[in-house]
Amino acid sequence: MKLSDIAKALDARLENASPDAEITGVAGIEQAASGQLTFVSNPKYNVAARSTKATAVIVAENFPSISAGMLRSKNPYLAWAKAIELFYQPPDYAFGIHPTAVVHKSAKLGKNAHLGPYVVIDEDAVIGDDAVMLAHTVIYRGARIGNNFFCHAHGVVREFCELGDNVRLQNGAVVGSDGFGFAQYKDEQGGNRWHKIVQSGNVVIDGDVEIQANACIDRASIGETSIGRGSKVDNLVHVGHSCTIGHDTLLCAQVGLAGTTDVGNHVILLGQVGVSGHVRIGDGAVAIAQSGIPHDVAPGAMVSGAPAIDHRLWLKCCAAYAKLPEIAKAVRKLTERSQEADQV
Repeated sequence: MKLSDIAKALDARLENASPDAEITGVAGIEQAASGQLTFVSNPKYNVAARSTKATAVIVAENFPSISAGMLRSKNPYLAWAKAIELFYQPPDYAFGIHPTAVVHKSAKLGKNAHLGPYVVIDEDAVIGDDAVMLAHTVIYRGARIGNNFFCHAHGVVREFCELGDNVRLQNGAVVGSDGFGFAQYKDEQGGNRWHKIVQSGNVVIDGDVEIQANACIDRASIGETSIGRGSKVDNLVHVGHSCTIGHDTLLCAQVGLAGTTDVGNHVILLGQVGVSGHVRIGDGAVAIAQSGIPHDVAPGAMVSGAPAIDHRLWLKCCAAYAKLPEIAKAVRKLTERSQEADQV
């Protein structure tokens, strides 16, 4: 593509390069060669941008001038995402049902569906138009799924769960697995046993949600577990029973939410954040990686640590923690001096 066409497609302003320059692909800032397009949004790559061999670089509007061509954008990261789409087309799946797929006669399948090998759709399931379900996808009975559903291999939607339009499940994602509910009792010998609590609720997922590989969204014991429009759930995330996730929220890798957690809109929980049950996380809050959250978090707050506290305070605590041996030594000396003074 010509740079001028790319600039138009990305709504970016071209500087320092010929509009007729040909771009053949995209690459990282340090690997890009002549004829390729790259981008920079993280300040630590500013030096690499000055020495890149790329023909053009997608940059912010206020980025300092460099020798390579520049496509100035209000949102360079978004522009980069769209640039990749210009040069990469994912596999296209033709309409049709593989001979090994099993679709119950009472299930309703919309127009233009693609069902790969060994897909199973149980009784009374309803799936909208333009669905793509790759090998070994399983849709349990009574599930309700909207249009443009895309499920990679081994994705599962359990009984009576409801998914909106444009939901995407990556490999091994499970929607509607049983919540972890057990009631303790004594058996005839006086030992402690666990009685499984029937998980009679379901999971309701709004439109434009993506759930990535091997994430598990547990169904509620009663009521529902819900995920709002546009939220994204990363690999290996666990959403416990009866949780409520707002819209456009990010749950990054290995986040774990105990049952009945209430997460607001536009929240970001970074990798390995753990949240106790019956906790409310307000709109726009951010939890830094590996935070442990045992209490409510105010809207707009940024927290870190375990137990989580204000992020700036946690940074000060970390700085003090590194000096604890030195502080302990000073305290011992003061104690010894005080004891000597008392003896005099």
